[in-house]
Amino acid sequence: MRRLIPPLAVAATAAGLGVLAWAEYVNWRASHRALGVSAGADGIEAVVVLGYRDRGPKANFVNRYRVRVGLRSQSSRARESVLVLCGGSVGGDIPEAELMARYARSRGYAGRILLDSTSTTTQENIENAIALVEDADAIKVVSNSPHAAVGREHLRSLRPDLADRLARGADYRFGEAPLLKVAAAVIAGRYHARRRAEPR
Repeated sequence: MRRLIPPLAVAATAAGLGVLAWAEYVNWRASHRALGVSAGADGIEAVVVLGYRDRGPKANFVNRYRVRVGLRSQSSRARESVLVLCGGSVGGDIPEAELMARYARSRGYAGRILLDSTSTTTQENIENAIALVEDADAIKVVSNSPHAAVGREHLRSLRPDLADRLARGADYRFGEAPLLKVAAAVIAGRYHARRRAEPR
């Protein structure tokens, strides 16, 4: 006799797949938000990697993932590409930016790295990175896709003159890191809900 799958298991599976599909869409949509229209693909490129709270002494899973995204976001067409790593000593004694730089080097990256090792929030990441990227022809802000979109939006609000140089990084890949995508989508939803609730 064929064993029937309990309805509760079917419902739980469907709900889980629905959550994953929703997170996939949220991350895909975020990867296309707040981009510029005139980024110079063959000029000087700055790839800004936003840090995540890290106790050290080595880069944690999230920061390792973000560094890998930053490295794969670098374009072979760029005349020069610089990796800008952002994050201060939020969760431990060693700045996130330094932990990420060590990880990038351990993966064989020998290119130019600039560090913002004092910021403690996403807003400060962007504010401190501006002086490091304002001469670039293309600026890519990378992280989890919804987080990167928040960073681009903040850069636009601070320096509208740099907005058209914002280019898409390689932070979105279909099916990659599904649990991170769910977490990023939930956090992004809470962030935008708080923004909508703020007095205008």
